[in-house]
Amino acid sequence: MVRLQGPIEQLIRHRVAQHPDEVWLKFKDQYFTWQQVLDNIHRAANGLLDLGVQPGERVALMMGNRPEFLWLHFAIGFIGAIGVPVNTSQRGATLQHILADSDSAAVIFEQPLRDAVMPVKAAVPSLRYAVVADGKAGAGVDWNLERLLDHPAREPEVDVGKLAGGGGMMYTSGTTGPPKGVVASGSDGYSLAAVLAATGVKPGETMYTALPLFHGNALMISGFGSMTLDAKFALGERFSASRFWDECRTHDAVEFNTLGGMLSILLKQPPRPDDRDHHVRVVLSAACPPSAWKEFERRFGVRIVEFYGMVDSPGLLLNDTGRVGSMGKPVGGVEFRVVDDNDNLLPPGKVGELVFRHPKGQLSQYHKLPDATAEAYRGGWFHSGDLAMTDHEGFFYFSGRKKASIRRRGENISAWEIETVVNDFPVVLESAAYAVPSELGEDEVKVAVVLKDRAGFSPETLIEFCRGRMAYYAVPRFIEVLDELPKTGTHRIQYAALKARGIGNAWDREKAGINVSRT
Repeated sequence: MVRLQGPIEQLIRHRVAQHPDEVWLKFKDQYFTWQQVLDNIHRAANGLLDLGVQPGERVALMMGNRPEFLWLHFAIGFIGAIGVPVNTSQRGATLQHILADSDSAAVIFEQPLRDAVMPVKAAVPSLRYAVVADGKAGAGVDWNLERLLDHPAREPEVDVGKLAGGGGMMYTSGTTGPPKGVVASGSDGYSLAAVLAATGVKPGETMYTALPLFHGNALMISGFGSMTLDAKFALGERFSASRFWDECRTHDAVEFNTLGGMLSILLKQPPRPDDRDHHVRVVLSAACPPSAWKEFERRFGVRIVEFYGMVDSPGLLLNDTGRVGSMGKPVGGVEFRVVDDNDNLLPPGKVGELVFRHPKGQLSQYHKLPDATAEAYRGGWFHSGDLAMTDHEGFFYFSGRKKASIRRRGENISAWEIETVVNDFPVVLESAAYAVPSELGEDEVKVAVVLKDRAGFSPETLIEFCRGRMAYYAVPRFIEVLDELPKTGTHRIQYAALKARGIGNAWDREKAGINVSRT
């Protein structure tokens, strides 16, 4: 049977043909050659077919950073299915929405997530199969991951036709509504190539990331990027400030990726004599805090390359000039501009919404949301919902978010996913979740609540109610009780008015000594 191959499959097979015994993936003390990578992908592909997954169907992956995530992710594409990476911290209504909205036929998850996934699976009619990693089948779980991967490493026998390579669907945070599934209808290889070239990584060198694979940054920039550059890919299990540089040394990394607050967190680590004892030359950063930029370069002896991109639509800005605070200039032929509320072009120095368009036209859509897609792409320009301005030399600068979304510790959070849970708390009448400034850069989560009964309420009990019902990073830090929420004449919450209040006298979970961590 002749199988059509997608671009990622073609690249993997090309690397195998070039040098099958060269290492591509490093994870802890494990090393995988290109031939081993392909064999493991084939085992996963045949396992998925044996399970019952068909070309065109969607498979949700709810797993942390581990080699099996990559075998499964690529295998899904090899059989013409569609992967749906899911944040492992999602819970309750948001998790159910993602699995149901994506029409996932199977979900593959890790044993610690069993209590979060299985109640939701029962409420999602499309979910026929469940596979658990590091656990046993039974009680609604069809297979464990060991059984799925215990299949021959031969070519999968499946007719994928036009579905070759599948195509992933990633869920981006909504604003005040549920998360939206982003379906790519094209690629932007030229922009990605420009960003990768700016890193200066050479064939055979190692790129490192501890960012989660269920986000586009790690999967595309580090994973697919290392394939493109014929570099090695070192994958950290999770970000740890105390272990970070030791992992870079262990894997002999010359580059790593970072998001916003990570650089500030690394700077807060006590100085060490070996701060410059590593081979890292360049840091590929998204949202580097300007105040940390030069200090980070000086202390650790690296160069920061800043870039801007979105899961929602292809298009990248790149700053490889060292201009502190700038997202850079457009690359790959994509046009960027800053516009006012009527989509009129704004001059340098004026803040407005960042919009962009690709020379190939529209390259993405929101799953099952044609109106939202049309609104985002109105006038042929993708409206990012981010605020920015330009200078007279054409450099772009981030100026905040126009949308009512929140970004905390590298995670985008929808106000909807917080309010849906908080409003279920028995004594809460209504609530509004929004961003307030964080001392680490980015945002902290604040929620304003209107109560039915003040006597039956305490911030501590609300926090306990939120645990396990939403992602740990979405649990509010600040809580303020109001008599009423500011609203428009059409009864929409005025988030701008709430944000203008700042933190104020709100109760602070961290000052109260209450820590919310991964579970």
